[in-house]
Amino acid sequence: MSVPVLEISRGVLQSNIAAVRVQVAPSELMLVMKDDAYGHGLEWTVDGAPDVTWFGSYDIASALRIRARRDDARVYAWATSTDAEVAAAIEAHIDLGVGTLPYLRRVIAQAELLGAVARVHLKIDTGLHRNGVRPEDWTAFVAVARDAEQRGVLVVVGVWSHLAEASDAEDDEAAEEFRTAVQALRDAGGAPEVLHLTASAASWWRPELRGTLNRIGAFCYGIRSADGPQIPGVAPVAELRAQVLALRDGVAEIGVGSFDGLPSTLAGAVIGTPAGAGVLRSVDAMTSTVDAWPGASVGDRVTLFGRGSQGEQDATALAERIGTVGEEILLRLTPRVQRVDVD
Repeated sequence: MSVPVLEISRGVLQSNIAAVRVQVAPSELMLVMKDDAYGHGLEWTVDGAPDVTWFGSYDIASALRIRARRDDARVYAWATSTDAEVAAAIEAHIDLGVGTLPYLRRVIAQAELLGAVARVHLKIDTGLHRNGVRPEDWTAFVAVARDAEQRGVLVVVGVWSHLAEASDAEDDEAAEEFRTAVQALRDAGGAPEVLHLTASAASWWRPELRGTLNRIGAFCYGIRSADGPQIPGVAPVAELRAQVLALRDGVAEIGVGSFDGLPSTLAGAVIGTPAGAGVLRSVDAMTSTVDAWPGASVGDRVTLFGRGSQGEQDATALAERIGTVGEEILLRLTPRVQRVDVD
């Protein structure tokens, strides 16, 4: 049985990165690599982005994989981790996002044990409540960091946070909280090199909220926000295709199913066939069915999502049908879906 294929294009990745850079200039781009580069493959993405100078990784293990491919890049990992991983990150010159006082103390302790300098970005909680130090605790948090910095075991590289993106007004309030935290660090003698508050959507649509660095993942891979507009100059890096395995009673059976990670609830979605748009009738365990088209034959390929598809143009369009985000469609795909580099 033929396996489904996720075709990934480095040319499109590089074009997207260029478009994002133009949009956020003069701020810098941090290419976010979480979840194995949004399912595209971490090593493939690093190798395909030779001009990127900042990579963002959720976890230290992935950051170390990035470092193994690029010893010249800045690599940032923001998830709270174990002492062993913290030590490995410090030795590999990986910047660490730190959003709690206990984690800050552990990072300092590991730097002291190694006789090395830890590079950290301090996180202020501006309202999303996804990690981060509450404003009322920020002064004490900064004091601990500055003490370690003065002792030569720490460098406070930056300040960062996450926006809730619930409304423009709430994001404005969060930005003001962020600016207050940055000023408090500077008043304490700190000199942060980078400031980063915005991710993909806010970096693109709210330029006044950008810092000196922008954490952008989804848009670089051509994954637009759920219910959001198409992004000018950006296209999906990945296209999901499957072959026709059998034809019977006006229905084409194609070789992709729920065991491949395609949500069974996607029945009714429009997909691309050699003759134009078709309807996904069902998603079964190993196969799915589509209304056959004139001249359909075994071996024909259909496109579940993709740039040139006459069905859904991107993973987000499928995701919107079932109330989720485009990343989930890509990240559900199992290793049985063959990743193929098309350029």
